[in-house]
Amino acid sequence: MKAIDRQQTGTAFLDPGAADWQDTDAPGFRIKPIFTDSKTGESTALMQIAPGAYSPPHAHDQLEEIYVLDGDFHDDEYTYTKGQYCQRAIGAVHSAGSENGCTVLLVYRG
Repeated sequence: MKAIDRQQTGTAFLDPGAADWQDTDAPGFRIKPIFTDSKTGESTALMQIAPGAYSPPHAHDQLEEIYVLDGDFHDDEYTYTKGQYCQRAIGAVHSAGSENGCTVLLVYRG
């Protein structure tokens, strides 16, 4: 499944449930790309984090938004559970992980 690129007009449809999870460079972190803007690099994806998976401190060159769909997600400051949201400023250093596993909606904005 290829993520939807920015639409100029009309409606685009994608069924993430029909796609396979893709491994990332971080062990225990997998994604399903949903949207990408090839011009700006902005993107939306589902991310699944395995129980006990951890990503050491890092930063992103875009604003990061995370909405927890199920399970628990944690960073250096908080543990977020189903229905909770966090936003990280461009360049904010943080870790990421999950004690019991989770699925989140992950958005990067320019």
